[in-house]
Parts: sequence; structure tokens; C-alpha cells
Amino acid sequence: MSAIIGREKEIAELNELYNSDKSEFVAVYGRRRVGKTFLVDEALKGKITFRHAGLSPVDEDGKKNSLKDQLRHFYFSLQMQGMKKSKCPTSWMEAFFMLSQLLEAKDKGKRQVVFLDELPWLDTPRSGFITAFEGFWNTWGCHRDNLMLVVCGSANSWMLDNLVNNHGGLYGRTTYEVKLRPFKLGECEKLLEKKGLRLSRYDIVQSYMILGGIPYYLGYMKKGLSLAQNIDHLFFDEDAKLRDEYDRLFASVFANPEQMKRIVSVLASRRAGYTRQEILAKAGLDDNGASSKMLKALVASDFIQPYVPFGMSKHDEHYKLCDPFCLFYQKYVEGRTEIDAAFWMHNVTAQSINSWRGFAFEEVCLTHIRQIKQAINILDVSSTQSAWSLKGDDEVEGGQIDLLISRKDNVVDMCEMKFYNETYTISKSYHAKLIHRQNLLTEQLPKRSSVHHVLITTFGLNYNEYSGIFQHVITIDQLF
Repeated sequence: MSAIIGREKEIAELNELYNSDKSEFVAVYGRRRVGKTFLVDEALKGKITFRHAGLSPVDEDGKKNSLKDQLRHFYFSLQMQGMKKSKCPTSWMEAFFMLSQLLEAKDKGKRQVVFLDELPWLDTPRSGFITAFEGFWNTWGCHRDNLMLVVCGSANSWMLDNLVNNHGGLYGRTTYEVKLRPFKLGECEKLLEKKGLRLSRYDIVQSYMILGGIPYYLGYMKKGLSLAQNIDHLFFDEDAKLRDEYDRLFASVFANPEQMKRIVSVLASRRAGYTRQEILAKAGLDDNGASSKMLKALVASDFIQPYVPFGMSKHDEHYKLCDPFCLFYQKYVEGRTEIDAAFWMHNVTAQSINSWRGFAFEEVCLTHIRQIKQAINILDVSSTQSAWSLKGDDEVEGGQIDLLISRKDNVVDMCEMKFYNETYTISKSYHAKLIHRQNLLTEQLPKRSSVHHVLITTFGLNYNEYSGIFQHVITIDQLF
């Protein structure tokens, strides 16, 4: 297990399922490039009886892979793993029958693991895949106490609709599900150290603003290069490794990638996001079930996030873009026909990028809510978190707070997030702004509640006459 960083919980779960005395049907899903295949390979190394990965819906030439292509590829996997030469199956019913025959021929009484990777890719239009898959499991697989079926997929909405929350023949059939999430900062640090990259935590946080804790992306970073050089290498060089990743990401996960990208483009234009109706209007989409499915699929894939602003009702639900890679790509890569090959190096100290870092750091903090709660000792306190804003008028200046933690012990933590290249100093004007926001927020709270100011920053706070307003100061070290 030394090859894998983190994932201790998931590895333990898969091993426990492997050692159970009954049939197991395990669904592993999560964002593309998050490490699902690597997890299964490491956790079940040397234990997999049969494995197969679906063909990408679109090949390198832009041609769609058909049912015939998928079946032929499955047939080759069967042959490579022990099946005698036969004829290529013409349907998924026949293909799964061949798989059951192969497994019976190889059965020595020990646990058999079948690993089907990128399962949603096998379900091409009008292929009858789901019906055949149901038949394979319900008629044969679930009755074999020594069978462990593990399926993976990056199309989270497909995995949830067709397996985990299926209301048809696979209803309640999955015995376990594993949703694999991106790394947190601490795991990113361990991965980079393992690769021999010497980056400060200040720079690791910046890498998270761009790559979002996706192990596959971090794996492209080169030893001996600074963070800025690595970002140019990944996005702006002539042969940038991640230049085409954005389009591949959507094409591989969604059947309607262009419409999905339109929604993401709309949400990239406003940090606080939009309501469903605003998104549809700006993206030029009809208000129907298909649009609801698209939003649901983007949420399931962890690209966007629904939330209800503080003090509002469910009817005011907003959606915001939360995937760091998509946010960065939309701001600095999308739509640029001519890109400086050393763009990041040339602009690393530019004011516009410093401003972007401030907003991006807020997203990093929102991804590390647990670490923030731990730092202020409220892990055991029931709480919810949300953003809050109040529009101003001619008489009263408005206010906005990106993170409010509302606690059951009658405290609301008003969190300020500042990404700074040295210890932060609170000025008289900023102190006045904090007091103004506190007063606005207090008017919206029950009288039993109190407001605590929390600062989350890079290197801490300089002591002066205004610094006492903060009950807690959290540094980036506490986010690792």
C-alpha cells in the first residue's frame, strides 16, 4: 500500500468487503482524474480475477465509439484473461454470459473480483447494456458468495441514477458505495513531497487554487521547477499538458458537453453564483426537465454546488461553480487564441492575479471547512455554513460575507479570508468595515445569538489596536 497517498478509509472499506463471506456489489464514483482506478488497483492488488475498462465515448479522431466497438473490446478482455477463442458477442446479454462462463471455469472456491472500469461508457445509446447488466447480477452474480463486483465511473449522475439510486431491476442491489473526493491540502503536500517537489505551503495552497487537489493533475508537476514554471508547463506552454483537459473532461463525462460548458461559463462569471432561473436565462436553456437533469449532473460530478444564502429559503437556492480547475481555466485559458508561453511567470506579481488569489483562497477555505472547525474547536458542535449578502441602498451600505458558520450554541462565526504574502495587519478602515458587517448581520439574527469574528490567513495577524476584534486567527498551516 506504500504507493498510494491517503485513502486509508477507502482502502480499509474495500479490504473489509473483499473479506466478507457474501457477494458484494461495490460502486466507486467521483470526479474524473480523482484516482478511482488507482485506488481499486492498490487496494485489491493481485486479487482481481477479471478486469475491463470501457472505451471513451469519443476517440482521438472525434468519432463516437459504438456498441460494436465496446463489445469487441470486451471480447478481447475476456480472451486476454483466460477465455478460449470463440466468436465476438453481438449483444451485452451474450457478453455477460461469456463472462459468467469464464468466472465459473476459473472458480477455485476463493474470492473472485470482477472490476469493470468506466462503466457508464459501456452504456452506449440503444445498446441494452443496463438490462443485460441487471441480468448478469440478479440472475447469476448475487447468488455467488465468493464474487465481488467493483464498478467505477466518472459520470457520477449515471452511477447514481442507474446503480446507487436505481428504481428498476438494480434497486437496492449495490451493497456498498465509495465516493472518492479530491485530496485535501495535507494529502497534496505528501504527494508533492513523494515526487521530490520542494514547494512551500504558501505555494501548495496556490497550486490547490488551480488544480483543486486532483492527484492526476498534481502528477504532471515537475521536480526542479517553481510553482509558476509548473503552471506555465501545465497550461501555457506550446505543448501544455492540461491545455485540452477542459474539453476532454466534459466530453468524457457528459452526453451533452457543450450545453454543460455553457452552464459552467455562466457560473464562472459570478462568484456567488445564480439561481436556477438566472442560469437558464443566461445560458439560453429552456425551463424543463432536461435542464434540471443537467444541473443535477453537474452537482453530482462536483463541478457546481447548490446552496441557500444565509437567511433565505429553499426557494432562493443558488448554484455556484466550485471546481478550482474549471474556475482557473475559465478565467485564464478559455477563449484565448494567443497565449504567452510564460504567462504565469510574467504575471506572477501582477495586481490582477493578486486579486484573483484572494478570491481563489476563499474557495480553498470553503473546501476545508472541517479543518477550520477543528481550528476553532467546534467539531462537536452542530453547525451549518453558508454565504450571506445584503444589498445596500442610498442610506445604508450593503455587505457580503463568504463564510458564516451558524452554530447550535448560539454563536455565528463570521469568517474573513485573506491570502497575503506576509502577516496581515488590520487597518482602521477595515476594522470599521467589519463592525459595519457585524451590525448588519446582528439585525438578521435572533437576540440570543452573538457574532464571533474569525480570520483565516496565510501567516497570521500583526498585533495592533484593532486586532482584538478577532476571536480566532487561523493560518494556512492549520488547513493542512
